Amino acid sequence: MAKKKVYFLRVDQKKALIDDPADEDMSIRSQCGLLGLSRSSYYYEAAPVSEETLELMNCIDMINTDYPFYGSRKITVALKKEGWPTGRERVQHLMRKMGIETIYPKPKLSRRRLDHAVYPYLLKGIMINRPNYVWSSDITYIRLNHGFLYLVAVIDWYSRYVLSWRLSNSLDNDFCIEALEDALQQGCPTIFNTDQGAQFTSKNHIDILKSKGIKISMDGKGRAFDNIFVERLWRTVKYEEVFIKGYETGLDAKRGLSTYFPFYNTKRFHQSLDYNTPHEVHYASI
Repeated sequence: MAKKKVYFLRVDQKKALIDDPADEDMSIRSQCGLLGLSRSSYYYEAAPVSEETLELMNCIDMINTDYPFYGSRKITVALKKEGWPTGRERVQHLMRKMGIETIYPKPKLSRRRLDHAVYPYLLKGIMINRPNYVWSSDITYIRLNHGFLYLVAVIDWYSRYVLSWRLSNSLDNDFCIEALEDALQQGCPTIFNTDQGAQFTSKNHIDILKSKGIKISMDGKGRAFDNIFVERLWRTVKYEEVFIKGYETGLDAKRGLSTYFPFYNTKRFHQSLDYNTPHEVHYASI
């Protein structure tokens, strides 16, 4: 009897599996592609996280979304004012787990991992006057009712157009690579900007950019505002979609974001774009 294929559906600390009677030969890659999840997510086994910890992480996410310049000390104070008697060390641990980093400069900024390349920030003072000149990518935390995911997106700085996005329940860089490859099917930027996270400084991510002749730019360590348009995107996505929907499962998040991003690109007017949509601005000049 042939082994039945399965879909990876949710990330609340376990895999939810369903039979796929329609296509017994569908590959894991194809199944993950249908759900917009990286292949690493299929094999990833998350350690259990208590409901209390998840609620605390969600509170940290809310505070960070409103005050991205708050460090762990101020977030701890804010949590205590909201009735969370937690310590700074625990907040720092959860911030690392969530991939959250505040924007203030930190000491010893010149230190870096020797096995990962770090590139200078190239966007200071430049005039960005056309689509596909500068693209940026970043990762954010997405809450579920009983778990969490990570979301990566690639955005064009000039038009604010979201070229691609992916969800994952781990911080392995597979989903970042898939988002990059998807975006590159729609064009090629002159400069690609990210933070110095391991997902973006990894050799396979850098090699793809170099193979296309793309200049690599990286934010100063701990300075999220160097990637300001992605930070604004995350705030918009969370307040207009994630916080109000309350996703139950990873599949709910996939469905919700699959509806929201086309709305964001083609229907949502931006004051900074003279009340045009990102799609109108992005494709008007190409």
